[in-house]
Amino acid sequence: MKSLGVLGGMGPAATLDFLARLQAATPATRDQDHIRVLVDINPHIPDRNTDSAAAGPVLGKMAAGLAGAGAEVLAIACNTAHAYADLIREASGLPLIDMIDIACEAASDVGARRVGVLGTPTAVALYSARLAGLGLEPVVLDEAHQARFMELVYRIKAGDLGQDVRDGMAGLAAGMDAEALIAGCTEVPLVLDPAALSIPLLDAGALLAARCVAVCSQ
Repeated sequence: MKSLGVLGGMGPAATLDFLARLQAATPATRDQDHIRVLVDINPHIPDRNTDSAAAGPVLGKMAAGLAGAGAEVLAIACNTAHAYADLIREASGLPLIDMIDIACEAASDVGARRVGVLGTPTAVALYSARLAGLGLEPVVLDEAHQARFMELVYRIKAGDLGQDVRDGMAGLAAGMDAEALIAGCTEVPLVLDPAALSIPLLDAGALLAARCVAVCSQ
């Protein structure tokens, strides 16, 4: 088995959720069937949405540290931080399992042509480019609804998982004219129930966890 290194802390609750999904995705009957996971939960990474230039070097240092600790392949438990994917690969010298690619492939696999994305502006831009490259049409929030989304995300990061936040996220999702919806921010699955939607919800974090298990179990 390969050892997985996880760049986390963006935010901490989302990283813990990702680790739980890793465990759930592993077909294990004993401890030794699970993959080894090295995790750097660093909540002090500068905000990727407001201080993007400062975040890159910190992520690169984290990636190099994980490689030095024995990681053989990396994953990032944050959609937005995939904007630094090339820097992370270069700093670590390790392959990176790309969550953006995996979620876009899943959208194509379910037969959706119009694919909604709930994410930060940076993540939405990453997804839009990858979806377009697959011949799919990205569906995104308008400016006002995107601002509302970011408000909800920061409330989730502050620990608010209450009904108002859940209703707000469900309302944004329901208003998107799409055939499938990518939860393109790791905070989204913490409050958005797939049962509340009439279209498939593609949880990028869960998809990444399953791919990490598959790659590292080989």
